[in-house]
Amino acid sequence: MRRAGSSLGRPLRSGNRPRAVALTMVSSVMSSHKTTTAATPLSQARRVVVKVGSALLVDARNGRLKRAWLKTFIADLLRLHRRGQQVLLVSSGAIALGRWRLQLPAGALRLEESQAAAAVGQIRLAHAYKELLEEGGVHVAQILLTLEDSEQRTRYLNARATLEALLSLGAIPVINENDTVATAEIRYGDNDRLAARVAQMASADCLLLLSDVEGLYTADPHRDASAQFIERVPHITPEIEAMAGRAKPGLGSGGMATKIAAARIAVSAGCHMGIASGHQRHPIRRIEAGARCTWFVPASTPLAARKQWIVGTRRPAGAIHIDAGALRALQAGKSLLAAGVTGTVGRFDSGDTVSVLAPDGEEVARGIAAYSDADSARIMGRKSGDIESLLGFRGREELIHRDDLVILQQHRAAAQPSVGAQQLQEGS
Repeated sequence: MRRAGSSLGRPLRSGNRPRAVALTMVSSVMSSHKTTTAATPLSQARRVVVKVGSALLVDARNGRLKRAWLKTFIADLLRLHRRGQQVLLVSSGAIALGRWRLQLPAGALRLEESQAAAAVGQIRLAHAYKELLEEGGVHVAQILLTLEDSEQRTRYLNARATLEALLSLGAIPVINENDTVATAEIRYGDNDRLAARVAQMASADCLLLLSDVEGLYTADPHRDASAQFIERVPHITPEIEAMAGRAKPGLGSGGMATKIAAARIAVSAGCHMGIASGHQRHPIRRIEAGARCTWFVPASTPLAARKQWIVGTRRPAGAIHIDAGALRALQAGKSLLAAGVTGTVGRFDSGDTVSVLAPDGEEVARGIAAYSDADSARIMGRKSGDIESLLGFRGREELIHRDDLVILQQHRAAAQPSVGAQQLQEGS
């Protein structure tokens, strides 16, 4: 599906963008395209999110899945999985499949019609993924998200924990927007931005948007024969954003503007993002072999971006006092266990950012609490093995995991280690 008036897809031609500006953008953000097998952000990533669009999955002529293409796409995902990479799939296609089954008219659908089509199409889409992935010996899990799941703190943390558990168990989560319950006010509206939020939530290293376009151009090549392909975008500038156009109505809902918006989310989370055409069979393998792909480059890693966000919290919800032994353990790169906690200040919930205070009251670290202030008070000074009996549920071993903790300054610890410090030093 072509989208006229935007700088995406195959060499399109372009409108009113001055040639000088376009050439300036090429010199600043484009490296010449080479068909090689050099390492890519995709091949180097530990955790990969792949988004596939409706136009690739569903035949516009009959509303059926393109099974021959889908088999090669699943083979690509299994290839990533077998070489040790963790894979998450964000899939469009449910509404496109369902509308044909329900014989809904062409064009824009009312919200309730979209929800009905999604309900009918989602079960067919999930069945196809289950069948093909399990043939490859991999378990598949279905997750349906709404905007609130990435905006509301508790739901965000629950979704993040579920994704972490599935990936640690070797499953491939298949994710879509929960169109059957989302209202116009709580919709992502397109799976490009949903995929970026999933990449952010999962701390992914790489997000790949497969669609009916092969990347970003300096202009609309349908109008400008001199439009040039952009292979690498180190910064999303106003000039880059100006290259985006509007999507034409059809199977999909995302144009280049939504992809640029997704790129902003992804790179701010330390995640590389690629835009590439998926029309050919084995689309991921082709990209690794040198097929065209526009890569948006982050300035930091996912972990570094997460820690920058923690440090940037203007007003921590509360504070946790620790003993001298715990302080030494934190400065050695350990997590904070309950054994080293001596008190709490203020009211905070699980997932809130809190200050970590040394024995003299000085803030030495900041992190994301795994327990509320009330639960923290009940388990402080106790061993991790006691948490379940104290709280009545099995929670995390760490009160603050080291990946969720930032040391603000070094502080001279007390001379004698505490009992809590000994357990902390044995912890993760």
